[in-house]
Amino acid sequence: MGEMRLGDVIDDHCIKCRRITNHSIVSLVNGAAAKVRCRTCYHDHDYRHEQAPPSKKELKKAEAEAQAAAAAGSAVAGSAVDGSAVDGTAVAGSPAAGSAVAGSQDGDGTAALPAAVPNESKAKTERA
Repeated sequence: MGEMRLGDVIDDHCIKCRRITNHSIVSLVNGAAAKVRCRTCYHDHDYRHEQAPPSKKELKKAEAEAQAAAAAGSAVAGSAVDGSAVDGTAVAGSPAAGSAVAGSQDGDGTAALPAAVPNESKAKTERA
């Protein structure tokens, strides 16, 4: 096929039509198509190399597998439930370390500040 040029017609998956259709190249980066326009619905989008995006069902399944792997990995990572490490030494800030309140002081004796929590108050007022 050779070198791609603006306006050339190629096949790609249209996210609006939800199928593979003819597209015109509207943007090139380093000689490769970057953005295309569907010739059926005229929607512009990034060139997807004829691959459909994963479905929501596939995304949820992948996320659940990742969380299960992370949970299994953290259980094996070296900390027991009581806050002591696998080798028997106490983890700082845990009940096994002997502090009255977990995380109340840093190693240098100063009080630790809690992690910043984003303000979840209503920033926008609803209009009727």
